[in-house]
Amino acid sequence: MGDLFGVKRQRSWAALAVCGFFAVQSGCAETHTATSGSSDNPTVATPVTGRETVAKSARSLQSTIEEAIKGFGGTVGVYVRRLGDETTVSIRADEVFPTASLVKVPILLKVLDRVDKKELSWTAPLVYTKSRLYPGEDLLARFEDNQKVSLPEIIFLMESLSDNTASLWCQELAGGGPAINTWLDGKGFRQTRVNSRTPGREKDRDTWGWGQTTPREMAELLVLIRERRAVSPGADAYADRALGRSYWIDEAISSIPPSTHAITKQGAINASRSEVLLVSAPSGPFVVCVITKNQKDQSWNPTNEGFRLLRNITAICWSHFEADRPFAPAVDGPSWPK
Repeated sequence: MGDLFGVKRQRSWAALAVCGFFAVQSGCAETHTATSGSSDNPTVATPVTGRETVAKSARSLQSTIEEAIKGFGGTVGVYVRRLGDETTVSIRADEVFPTASLVKVPILLKVLDRVDKKELSWTAPLVYTKSRLYPGEDLLARFEDNQKVSLPEIIFLMESLSDNTASLWCQELAGGGPAINTWLDGKGFRQTRVNSRTPGREKDRDTWGWGQTTPREMAELLVLIRERRAVSPGADAYADRALGRSYWIDEAISSIPPSTHAITKQGAINASRSEVLLVSAPSGPFVVCVITKNQKDQSWNPTNEGFRLLRNITAICWSHFEADRPFAPAVDGPSWPK
């Protein structure tokens, strides 16, 4: 098999990404969209009390994020939405980007869909063999040949550690790329697709790697999970917990206070860094997705320009929505241990 991501892989797991948006005036429900770049999905605002306040806040956050992106060595897509008031900020939010390990969110949901439909056993033991090994640093690859593992253990490795060997196994258990893509299409996701090991998508794989998505679609996948509209209430609650225990805590999520619950997934390949997270903030939940492509800085240290951007945009979002709860992020990487 060629390289899974379509580029030389220097790190088998992930990190990068994202941000969320504003609180509406008490008693008001309205939509306001601020757009930039190639995003082209404005919504019509209904005149209501507080409309100008929401619009002003949207413009302010959009402007601050655009300033943070200015001069970045690559292309950046951002989508932010505060649930409830439906205010959004979008910067290339409907443009296609590589998923890298973000693809493991739709893989998870299709696995859970099959379990929910009794097509896949939750408890039957599975047998790991070395023939499944994907070169890299994966934990599953260190298991003994013919060792028994459970489906929940494989899911844990896929979502928490971003283990590629486990993730490819989960993709197979989900029914393969075609089954995952059919599920995505049925849910209204027109751009998010699995390309690797998916017949007919070889050219897409050469372009985007394992999968492709847009910042808006990846963020809205997490919204489906939170609102229990992805698979079923029980399956979505499990997905919520599975995505809330990431090993990779040094990028975007590091700009959120550890006392605040967030579900998140990271992605990283040579020329792209990404993260999507849905934050249960005290003043109201918000979702953020940040993805880069054509990135010039392809280093793998904490000060990589993409990693710094993920932390910075997320910090901007937290500061905007939770101005009364300041939190100092470590934009250049972990402040502990030294």
